[in-house]
Amino acid sequence: MASLNAISEALQKGKADEVKTLVTAALDEKVDAKKVLEEGLIAGMDIIGGRFKRNEIYIPEVLIAARAMHAGMSVLEPILVESGVKMIGKIAIGTVKGDLHDIGKNLVAMMYKGAGFSVVDLGVDVAAEKFVQASDDGADIVGLSALLTTTMVQMKNVLESLKEKGSKAKAIIGGAPVTQNYCDEVGADGYAADAATAVEIGKALIKA
Repeated sequence: MASLNAISEALQKGKADEVKTLVTAALDEKVDAKKVLEEGLIAGMDIIGGRFKRNEIYIPEVLIAARAMHAGMSVLEPILVESGVKMIGKIAIGTVKGDLHDIGKNLVAMMYKGAGFSVVDLGVDVAAEKFVQASDDGADIVGLSALLTTTMVQMKNVLESLKEKGSKAKAIIGGAPVTQNYCDEVGADGYAADAATAVEIGKALIKA
């Protein structure tokens, strides 16, 4: 459908007002809200994620596209909730205790939203108990971010707390000092070097 394609293209260009107008028009034409979400917004963010991963675009372009997606979601969300459309999963994401960096975490949160996940942003300086609580509240995935080697060790504490409480949530870790080796060492379910990969891993873990 041309209008859904137009939504995807406007989103990729970061045209927030245009995305909002096109989403409203599609709904007025009685296009199913789930279809608008999947074939318009998610399709557009998927392309952005792929381009970001291939270094064809950078963080500012992704943030602008994500802002356009938010504009579209502000129209869609109430209708999706009303019609009981299930998001593909729920992720709770936060920067670990002692760390106040949030750009990477915000980017991952936006990409997850764009992929059709329900996102709970726990913020920065998040204690292990808060991640455990988010898991108890039904998060399928917990995303842990750290930008400093000194705070990265907190990830181990969070993972141990989740294990102790018998959490069923999958844990993904990421951030500048984090590596696949560290992920294996602390027993996380996934490590992502960038936001697009984080979403791919999340989708795979939900299906597993």
